[in-house]
Amino acid sequence: MSLTPIQKQTLMSEYQIHDTDTGSADLQIAILTERIVQLTGHLKKNPKDHASRRGLLKMIGRRRRLLAYIKDKSLNRYQDLIKRLGIRR
Repeated sequence: MSLTPIQKQTLMSEYQIHDTDTGSADLQIAILTERIVQLTGHLKKNPKDHASRRGLLKMIGRRRRLLAYIKDKSLNRYQDLIKRLGIRR
């Protein structure tokens, strides 16, 4: 259910702000979004997995807080990130 190192490296190369970036808010949001998508698919197949559902809700809350942080810092960066990730349709 977690991301493979190859998937994580692909996300890092796509969403890094600079070459040595390993934990910016943009990158954290991209990784969380990918994990949320995977976990949502898992929960569609396993609707009684309440422990995973709780983890999903915690991830969604963390992503929401990080998005609020970026929105406060730079509205243009926030809008660009939302568009690139395809969330908030």
